[in-house]
Amino acid sequence: MISPQAFYHVLTSLGVNCVVGVPDSLLKPFCAYIEAVLPAERHLIAANEGTAVAIASGVHLATGGLPLVYLQNSGLGNTLNPLLSLADPQVYGIPLLLLVGWRGEPGVKDEPQHSKQGAVTPALLTALDIPYAILDGDPSAAEHHAHAMAAQARQRSGPAVLLARQGVFAASEARRPPRASDPEALSREHAIELITATLPETAIVVATTGHISRELYEQRRRLQQDPSGDFLTVGSMGHASQIALGIALMRPDRRVVCLDGDGAALMHLGGLATLGTRDLPYLVHIVLNNGVHDSVGGQPTVGFEIQFTAIARACGYRQVYGPVRSEADIRQTLTQTLTARGPVLVEIRVNPGARADLGRPQETPAENKVQFMQRLRAQSV
Repeated sequence: MISPQAFYHVLTSLGVNCVVGVPDSLLKPFCAYIEAVLPAERHLIAANEGTAVAIASGVHLATGGLPLVYLQNSGLGNTLNPLLSLADPQVYGIPLLLLVGWRGEPGVKDEPQHSKQGAVTPALLTALDIPYAILDGDPSAAEHHAHAMAAQARQRSGPAVLLARQGVFAASEARRPPRASDPEALSREHAIELITATLPETAIVVATTGHISRELYEQRRRLQQDPSGDFLTVGSMGHASQIALGIALMRPDRRVVCLDGDGAALMHLGGLATLGTRDLPYLVHIVLNNGVHDSVGGQPTVGFEIQFTAIARACGYRQVYGPVRSEADIRQTLTQTLTARGPVLVEIRVNPGARADLGRPQETPAENKVQFMQRLRAQSV
């Protein structure tokens, strides 16, 4: 396995002068190391992968150095525009080194939302005309590939990729202290239980990527609640609110609730403007904000440093509540949303972390879709 510390020292010896990206579970040990040791001006967690490429491009323009961009391969789609119309050798010619976690590699067990992306990742990089090398856990090979891809990036004045297989990084040699828990705040799972207990049975719920969908699913099973009205957005991070918007546009008679996370909401923040300016009286957007990217290692977001509620007001949401923390305040606020005209945004501050035994949906995404659509069609009111 590759030592995150040793690998970072290899990168610095190659002239990597800044690290920017979006956390990935396969890269979690490396992300933990750089988050612990690098100052804020040398490491930035970006809102999404495309903005990470743009930030790194700015770093190169200012310094002439070789920035590193890290991401999961599911985020390659967000990078396509800046990779092709900004960094490509035929446009501005900006050398970048990308470290990409290879979720869904063929032959490796992974979650269903990664299977297609994993299968096409090498072909996608080839189609983009971006050279790549695969990291398989051999430290000496990793150093060789890092040298080769850094040289390629400089020679071609464009991006080059290090594609990291599952399990290649050893545990981080350094860790930043975890975010302290708020004694007044609840766990995210408890907050979701309060939300579903308050909603009418006919409500439609769109849950975002990661622990939120998994906790909602487990809660439905534990309490023997009907899960058919839940759309679990196991992939497509940052798009759950827009899925909810599309449903609400077509079914303005239905209560549609989006369970969002702070990292997901930040990833495509412009979606709030599209949602907030529509006349959708029964749409409720709930942001469960714990200030971290919880499902990929707990790296910090800026969720506690900005005001989701002020942004929502500026984007046209009819009613805005929060941030709320305590059980009593959450109950009271959720009850108010059922009589408020939407679009409504509610920010609930929750503590980071999830149960170690948290399960995953047993149905495939396609099965979830069929059940969900049947539920929508069966209820005409």
